[in-house]
Amino acid sequence: MTRREVPGQVPERSWVEVRWRQFRNAPRPIVRAVASSLVIAVVLGGALLVYDVALSRGATLPGGDLRAPAVAAYVVVVVAVGTIVTYLVVPQPTGSGERRTRTAWSAALGFFAAIPIAYLVLVVVSQVLKPLLV
Repeated sequence: MTRREVPGQVPERSWVEVRWRQFRNAPRPIVRAVASSLVIAVVLGGALLVYDVALSRGATLPGGDLRAPAVAAYVVVVVAVGTIVTYLVVPQPTGSGERRTRTAWSAALGFFAAIPIAYLVLVVVSQVLKPLLV
């Protein structure tokens, strides 16, 4: 008998099955951190797309072409807001107590969730959506 055929023993899951299960059952703090960063990134990404398309079509805006500073400001704001919102909405586990605490770890979770989200939304905006609109 192979290992999978032994009665009463749980069959081993493949790597893909394990990752899919982890994706479906993500911890609530992680979902909140990603969702808060994603919402602000999509909103600001839309504003950045409107600005970029307007300049590409020849609009004359005050200050001239400020796309590079706008992208830098986008990343800074998404990371900062994602960090702050996650700090506010993701309390530490309470254990047996009733008191909810927030520490720098909540903010760190938001910070490290916001960085890749900011850049992924920026890639979708600049490489997928912008060519469709210009």
